[in-house]
Amino acid sequence: MLDNSDLDNAKSMSIIVTKGSLDWAYPPFILGTTAAAMDVDVTMFFTFYGLPLLKKKLDLKFTPLGNAAMEMPMMGTHIAMPNIVGMLPGVGSMAGSMMKNLIKKKGVASIEDLREAAVESDVRMIACQMTLDLFEYKKEDMIDGIELGGAATYMETALKADINLFI
Repeated sequence: MLDNSDLDNAKSMSIIVTKGSLDWAYPPFILGTTAAAMDVDVTMFFTFYGLPLLKKKLDLKFTPLGNAAMEMPMMGTHIAMPNIVGMLPGVGSMAGSMMKNLIKKKGVASIEDLREAAVESDVRMIACQMTLDLFEYKKEDMIDGIELGGAATYMETALKADINLFI
């Protein structure tokens, strides 16, 4: 178990968030909120497909397609889904429902809860202005408490950060 004296070398962390599916939303929010709870200054930069994670209304999708490591606990074992099955209509939606049910059953925080925890923990969340413009989002579509910025805004932080992650 780490205590704050073990963190003398890690006072700041930046995370580039590039993916916005249900399974890819968890790592940046879990790492960001955990680091913030350990008194690390955290900046998260949401760009391209990660940007929708800042939308007021989340509609996170999940797909098993292209995820050969995905196994779901079923009937006392773990069942992997072959890629060919993921291509069938409705399978992604079914797998997403199964994942959401598993998350709820196991008591894992929702992405909405983790995002709220990030706001409450003063995690700096930057929405990429270029991506907003590219995908025709408006700042009003996004949650309160974020800032708009571009690559230069992120780089100003990343160049000084002790830890930089790309997720």
